[in-house]
Amino acid sequence: MLNHYEAAFVLTPVLSEPQMKEAVTKFENLLKENGGTVQNREEWGLKKLAYPIQGKTTGFYALLQFDVEPAVIATLETAFRRDERILRFLTTRLDKYAYEYAEKRRHGKSADVEPKQEEA
Repeated sequence: MLNHYEAAFVLTPVLSEPQMKEAVTKFENLLKENGGTVQNREEWGLKKLAYPIQGKTTGFYALLQFDVEPAVIATLETAFRRDERILRFLTTRLDKYAYEYAEKRRHGKSADVEPKQEEA
């Protein structure tokens, strides 16, 4: 059974834009090779870190939302740990509410705000 997951990770800031995109594509391909489907890929760009990590104060943020077998998560996290470009990562399983929110967010609808209705 496939579960819904999302993985957020921070890449080292010394990478160029093409190198950062290549690193994200590497993890996306890893998921596809192991029978997963990537639902969404977001590259948030260079952001300031809340605290220094390995002496760095900025990093490239990226997010992947995907469906995959639970056993593949260990493979993905091992790949994150082995890649020197990754400063931090977090993989979470989405429950049905988080998945619905992610769907709304992906399609450009705000999950928190109801559309205003005009008064007659």
